[in-house]
Amino acid sequence: MVGIVGYGAYVPRFRITLEEIAEVWGKEPADIINGFRVREKSVPAFDEDAVTLAIEASNAALTMAGITAEEIESVFVGSESHPYAVNPSSTIVAEYLGVGNNFFAADLEFACKAGSAGMQIGAGLIGSGQAAYALAVGSDVAQGKPHDALEYTAASAAAAFILGKKKTEILAEIVAMSSFSSDTPDFWRRDGAKFPSHFGRFTGEPAYFTHVLGEGKKLLQQSKLQPSDFDYCVFHMPNGKFPRVAAKKLGFSPEQLAPSLTVDLIGNPYSGSSLLGLAAVLDIAKPGQKIFFVSYGSGAGSDGFIFQTTPHITEKQKINLPVRDMIGNKEYLSYTKYLRHMHSI
Repeated sequence: MVGIVGYGAYVPRFRITLEEIAEVWGKEPADIINGFRVREKSVPAFDEDAVTLAIEASNAALTMAGITAEEIESVFVGSESHPYAVNPSSTIVAEYLGVGNNFFAADLEFACKAGSAGMQIGAGLIGSGQAAYALAVGSDVAQGKPHDALEYTAASAAAAFILGKKKTEILAEIVAMSSFSSDTPDFWRRDGAKFPSHFGRFTGEPAYFTHVLGEGKKLLQQSKLQPSDFDYCVFHMPNGKFPRVAAKKLGFSPEQLAPSLTVDLIGNPYSGSSLLGLAAVLDIAKPGQKIFFVSYGSGAGSDGFIFQTTPHITEKQKINLPVRDMIGNKEYLSYTKYLRHMHSI
């Protein structure tokens, strides 16, 4: 039995509206907002990057788990915006948490599914008896070139999950997991390039939907479960439209999806996107409920999980600030101040 023993999230308090960005570039705000189904996005402070966001989320996860940092034996940080090209984010996070030296560390890069990849690796290590606890983090200060479509949704946030195997600590058991991958270069950033490139509409049908639906159908088939057997579903959220379409095509209802849709409120924090949606769902889930989860990372691949909550979730939900409350604490920036924040990173 392997599952989540603690989780945490961090969303910077600064926001910029899509209307503000659209007006700067002479675009019709209504067209942009309706096109992405996003109204505003989160922006990091001057002193925040993917590592500081990861530390905040991991601290919250550690508090909920109720274990000491030294008990963590593997640390994975997934991001598209690691501060250093050569110097691991995972060891910096572990150092600040006080993990010590007896742990395996790795930085992961697989576009927006780097965080869920860490969860799969961590679960494998625990299941094989190689680790007692594993920390997996998805954290990004997402890049979007000014005047590019990505600028409207590229956001900042982090979500962290501590996995373990003690039945008395697990709040959500991993019932099943699998992946669906291919060489589909819909989104990329070459070494040294400041901003990513993408194939525009190609990122939808041939890329996102092929992998999310492919993994989703496989996960349902392998588990012999139907969409109606689940209480919630979570998908990667590059915008507000894609997860809604994916959920409908797989047979899930809007009610099963709605609690996870953080994208509507803060945009797409890349590696933190689907994991933040999962945290938002765990904030309100009741014991004995099933959660269907599929991430997506350009390049391309999807990781799928089926979680079932345990009676321990009720008490653990009282420990940290819920994701929705965190998102509600915000301060708006003008476009000029937004640029200052982003270029200080």
